[in-house]
Amino acid sequence: MAKTANIFARVEPEVKEQAEKVLEQLGISMSNAIDIFLRQVVLQRGIPFDVKLPQNKPLSVVDLSDEQFNAEIEKGMADLSSGNVAPAEKVFNRMSKDYGL
Repeated sequence: MAKTANIFARVEPEVKEQAEKVLEQLGISMSNAIDIFLRQVVLQRGIPFDVKLPQNKPLSVVDLSDEQFNAEIEKGMADLSSGNVAPAEKVFNRMSKDYGL
């Protein structure tokens, strides 16, 4: 058996737990998953997947002009008037999932 080296990494507990659940379903240990990742880094001479910002990032008030801000407020008011609403908890849970917030 080849020699091994230890790697110590800090990750958020929730991310670790979620990853362990997925890896368990795949029948792969965390150590094997990390080994696979590192081998792919070597083979591809870089990160083996795209690393980029999400295309549909949440709006930020600081990025909007006054006209854009007013247009977003108008869209929100129209949604509210038409009953096109969702509980805040559902929205924030979705944002946390989609954007890692």
